[in-house]
Amino acid sequence: MRVVIVTESFPPDVNGVAHCALQTVRHLVGRGHDCVVVAPATSAADEADAYAPCRVVRIPSLPLPGYPQVRVALPSRRVAATIAEHRADLVHLAGPFVLGVRGMAAAARLGVPAVAVYQTDLAGYARTYMGAGEAAAWRRIRSVHAAADLTLAPSSAALRDLEAHGVPRVGLWPRGVDAVRFRPDRRDEPLRRALAPDGELIVGYVGRLAPEKQVELLSGACALDGVRVVVVGDGPSRPGLEQTLPDAVFLGRRTGDELAQVFASLDVFVHTGPFETFCQTVQEAMASGVPVVAPAAGGPLDLVAHRRTGLLVPPRDAAAVRDAVWSLSADPGLRGAYGAAGRAAVQGRTWAAVGDRLIGHYTDVLASRKAVLAA
Repeated sequence: MRVVIVTESFPPDVNGVAHCALQTVRHLVGRGHDCVVVAPATSAADEADAYAPCRVVRIPSLPLPGYPQVRVALPSRRVAATIAEHRADLVHLAGPFVLGVRGMAAAARLGVPAVAVYQTDLAGYARTYMGAGEAAAWRRIRSVHAAADLTLAPSSAALRDLEAHGVPRVGLWPRGVDAVRFRPDRRDEPLRRALAPDGELIVGYVGRLAPEKQVELLSGACALDGVRVVVVGDGPSRPGLEQTLPDAVFLGRRTGDELAQVFASLDVFVHTGPFETFCQTVQEAMASGVPVVAPAAGGPLDLVAHRRTGLLVPPRDAAAVRDAVWSLSADPGLRGAYGAAGRAAVQGRTWAAVGDRLIGHYTDVLASRKAVLAA
């Protein structure tokens, strides 16, 4: 199968869209499919692309005002040219927003089936950044995804949202986790002593530091006796969060085995953002054998079994986050049980299994298109 993956983000970017796109390409290439990636250009792209599993076509881009970590691709004929030159059987659109919309239009002009992967809660972002605009965001989501042969949602909550807002032809495609990299035996005692020299309970957050993540909800946990909050990640909110959470340890961005070591060295993982369509860091914490506290909204509803692998709390509720952390801090046996159950729950969710499921969706789309053309 010849596939062009048009993605709004790709390594060296560090975010959910980039990570999922990379894992998708690796799996497709490993299964013998011929892939090309189309992605926005970044200053460090050349070095990253040298290690990519297939050819990467970079489109000139500009940083998003106020959020330079996000790049927005400029108009370019290279998207359509790449699809045509590759003689694509199918176009995969990862989180279509700007570049993906152009990929969708090019696929339609060329008569190539398109599968769109919904990954970002744009309506939630509109509420966070503009205080309004949710209806307009859903109009854009609906118009973009209605043009696809199939839209894939990463969680049942996201699937329900898409269907409720009139997006047709929606299927479920979750995310995999690397349970070999993220595992409990990466727990590192010297790291733990450095982070919590007085033996405090280590409570961690991993992810972007941006307004929609609402990391400030950790303020109550920071105030608990015997608790050390550790924040991993970077983004535009970091300076403000360092003032709001003065007792927290900010480690900046961590990746690869270093990130896996941090995960396994936590006692509790807390995710605070209420707008997650999936929430990969929750899976990585579970694979690391760490109990999870997460909002009862979006992707975490599929991942966290309340009072079995962790605790689900009301979204945007700092007191609920604090109380959940306190209840786990007082019961090491419960933390151990939740962590072990979490590890067991995700071990079968490999990227290989998830990738084969994606190929199954591709096959169904190609068969449906063939049937329509033959009718």
